[in-house]
Amino acid sequence: MPGYLTTHVLDTAQGCPAAGIDITLFRLDGDARTKIATARTNADGRTDTPILPQDDFATGRYELVFHCGDYLRAQGQSDDPLFLDDVPIRFGMAEGAHCHVPLLLSPFGYSTYRGS
Repeated sequence: MPGYLTTHVLDTAQGCPAAGIDITLFRLDGDARTKIATARTNADGRTDTPILPQDDFATGRYELVFHCGDYLRAQGQSDDPLFLDDVPIRFGMAEGAHCHVPLLLSPFGYSTYRGS
């Protein structure tokens, strides 16, 4: 089965999906970092399509960067600088299957896991 990558963002402080967050996907190859795709979360906190669709999928090392600063400011965070602004998550995909990498976000912390 061909692989693909999806993601979403949940605001754990507000208890809801995080809409309007820009996401950038990079492929990592040694020290090289190549931009592959960009997307924005919708009202459900998800991208409208897989951020890495089947036609572009390849196993390897990747980085998702969640640009959370504007979202957190809109939620009332006024610290300058913010504790969290850009949140990078580096991960590997070793098999051609669906990989889901969500971000659970709050103003002062985040977590992720390999979802389904």
